[in-house]
Amino acid sequence: MWTVLWFHPATMSTLLLLLLLSNLCRLGQSMSREEKLKLRNQVVEMFDHAYSNYMDHAYPADELMPLTCRGRVRGLEPSRGDVDDALGKFSLTLIDTLDTLVLLNKTTEFEEAVRRVLTDVRLDNDIVVSVFETNIRVLGGLLGGHSMAVMLKDTGYHMQWYQDELLHMAKDLGLRLLPAFNTSSGLPYPRVNLKHGIRGPESRTGTETDTCTACAGTIILEFAALSRFTGDPVFEVHARRALDFLWEKRQRNSNLVGTTINIHSGEWVRRDSGVGAGIDSYYEYLLKAYILLGDDLFLQRFNIHYASIMKYISQPPLLLDVHIHKPLLPARTWMDSLLAFFPGLQVLKGDIRPAIETHEMLYQVTKKHNFLPEAFTTDFRVHWAQHPLRPEFAESTYFLYKATKDPYYLEVGRTVLDNLNRFARVPCGFAAMKDVRTGSHEDRMDSFFLAEMFKYLFLLFAEEEDLTFNVEDYIFTTEAHLLPLSLSTVPHAPSPPANTTSEEELDDSNFDWTCPNTRLLFPDPAFPRNLRDPIRSAVDKSCPRPAIHREPGMGRPPLRAQDFMANNPDHLELLRRMGVSLIHLKDGRVQLVQHATQAVSAVAAEDGMRFMQEMMELSSQQQKEQLPPRAVQIVSHPFFGRVVLTSGPAQFGTDLSKSITGVRGFVTVAEPYSGCAELSNAAFVQGRIALLQRGQCMFAEKARHIMKAGAIGGIVIDDNEGSSSDTAPLFQMAGDGRNTDDVTLPLLFLFYKEGNILLEALKEYREVEVLLSDKARDRASIFKGKPLPGLLLESRMDVQEEKEDCSTDQTSPVPAATLDQSHVRTMEQDELAPHNEEVTPEEDVGPAIKRNPEPEEEPEVDKDSSRKSVEAMMADWREDLEAFQQMEDEL
Repeated sequence: MWTVLWFHPATMSTLLLLLLLSNLCRLGQSMSREEKLKLRNQVVEMFDHAYSNYMDHAYPADELMPLTCRGRVRGLEPSRGDVDDALGKFSLTLIDTLDTLVLLNKTTEFEEAVRRVLTDVRLDNDIVVSVFETNIRVLGGLLGGHSMAVMLKDTGYHMQWYQDELLHMAKDLGLRLLPAFNTSSGLPYPRVNLKHGIRGPESRTGTETDTCTACAGTIILEFAALSRFTGDPVFEVHARRALDFLWEKRQRNSNLVGTTINIHSGEWVRRDSGVGAGIDSYYEYLLKAYILLGDDLFLQRFNIHYASIMKYISQPPLLLDVHIHKPLLPARTWMDSLLAFFPGLQVLKGDIRPAIETHEMLYQVTKKHNFLPEAFTTDFRVHWAQHPLRPEFAESTYFLYKATKDPYYLEVGRTVLDNLNRFARVPCGFAAMKDVRTGSHEDRMDSFFLAEMFKYLFLLFAEEEDLTFNVEDYIFTTEAHLLPLSLSTVPHAPSPPANTTSEEELDDSNFDWTCPNTRLLFPDPAFPRNLRDPIRSAVDKSCPRPAIHREPGMGRPPLRAQDFMANNPDHLELLRRMGVSLIHLKDGRVQLVQHATQAVSAVAAEDGMRFMQEMMELSSQQQKEQLPPRAVQIVSHPFFGRVVLTSGPAQFGTDLSKSITGVRGFVTVAEPYSGCAELSNAAFVQGRIALLQRGQCMFAEKARHIMKAGAIGGIVIDDNEGSSSDTAPLFQMAGDGRNTDDVTLPLLFLFYKEGNILLEALKEYREVEVLLSDKARDRASIFKGKPLPGLLLESRMDVQEEKEDCSTDQTSPVPAATLDQSHVRTMEQDELAPHNEEVTPEEDVGPAIKRNPEPEEEPEVDKDSSRKSVEAMMADWREDLEAFQQMEDEL
């Protein structure tokens, strides 16, 4: 048996005991330390993926838009209504993540993040924000960051320069929130202007009359901590006043509170009562205020509320809203996902049995839909299908494991991890689920995902030695920010007497001062399993999930759209199993069609539906990020800049539109041609532009391999025979879902027919020089400072001599190809330079040549088969160039 003891030096007489048996959790096979370490490291890797993408693609914006890989800036994106009230142009995600960095042992990143906040963040923006969200996310984030900075500084290794700068920012923000509390009731307005406060037309707020109970009752932890950190009691006084008013307005018969209240009159606007959205954190903060501040009044009030919750709202394992005046009448037949925090709060209360039951119900719903829907019915079907990656279920999972050490909850955590990686992970972070039934995504990654989710998952799998400080010395706010329990001992102004509660109401006989001893309540060590099994059966019976019978090969994670390659046999087999058919179109594209009835199982059909949804999102995202075409211009003889091949850009690597000169070099074929392994001809590729074949690996992987070989650029040639830029839409190469900042060379894409022209030229002339640029360049700029060649060839002898000068051991083999001249671009000769302009030859170059000579001036090339090919090319050049230029204009 072990004991967890909550106490405050200032209130030694008040003890909150949590007595549990260790053998309660020894059910089933425990997870090895190695497996826990693996999962802990996976949590860190996932955090790095989310955090680095925010910093790379969104900062200093408030939040990351993970589907379009950019920041969400309020006013620049379409309004989402009240959800946007959390955004204040104060780098919300960075502030919300500060103490997460420390918990995950990222002290260097934390120090850098603090410096960024101090340098870049402004709190005086003329913007209207939610008082509730700004308090828990920004004020809480600054205070949590300050707590961690002080802790690290005290160790003597980090943050030695820190002089309470985050605390100063927190006080500045607190003062900007205070005008919202200027009401007769003491309840805050729901919104405030950070620059202008409440009053006056410039504030654009202050006309609201209603607020939610949680909005007004989730202030005390942050405001009391701010008062005790700074010595200014004004913040704690206002927070206590708001809580006192809510307590006064509770329904005296049921001792429940409603969801929405009038901030002036105190009348309940919505009289439904539950533990989910609109009320949730009010109850949480009553109990946690007692733990943090050591004030018995908060525990007394919480216990009265909790008794009513268990009497009226709790119908194990369900938690259903009721009417505050008629608490025996249900107010709705569905539950929202925010109530998932409640089992964790019950653990803090010490009421373990209902915590286990409700958590198990939530877990079964999660297993059924992969995530908790925003709302679900009493028969566990989807009511609201969204899921914005909320952390409350992970929070309760952590607290139950902390209390019981039951390895079952480690497996629950593993499920959460797997589902996040399997369904929510995208190349630029993690995307909220728009519909858990189809797996469609929403372009949002809320700051609370970094602030809360990774804290609780890391703590779930971490061993004590993995932590750099004792988490037991802190309390988690509703946003999982860390506030030190030592604040209870900090001198502070005495609390004003509560004038709304009689002595009779606070009789000690009404309250539990200790948590139940589970050894007495549950003598059977198997009790958690005995509680869970009937709930699992009830959920399955009410809304049975498809039986999971995976065919061979289907045990692996499902195929993701971003990983799919049409020429990968394994991927094609996975598509077949998911009921997805692939059709090759004549223009080189592929069409995907799903028939769920052709899938090998219901699970495979569900995976196929998600794959199709991801593919549509990926296609939509790429269309939004459409880049203009690029040009591959052959500048060596006999082409001399006249041949321009339309190419597709990459969404990574060198941006040729920002390069004045482009990238110029001789081409050579990579070995292996796919570029999916380290090049065997690296010595020859060095300093050249590598030719690669599409397929077998990601484009970014090809780029990294040729970079390692020393290439200065790359050209990927389509492997789909017959594809052409004339008939297919512009193709853009996407990254591999990781940070591609390490790719610093340009990579372009040629369709099959255009690529064949380049390959045929290389086969014929051995040495082919090209210019990679954003658009075709005129010959004057290409040959700047050099004689402008005007003749294709002086004689066949010149070609033969050049061939003899080139040693065969320096030339990579070129795949056989047939030259098709109908897909080549040329520069209009008239626009290259004025006629009859003589050019003085440079030393060792040859005789002077006129620009743009008339065709009849070109000498004969005796019986050379390439002459006809070149002439045929020239016949179509001008027409194709116009098409190329028209494409540029359209984009």
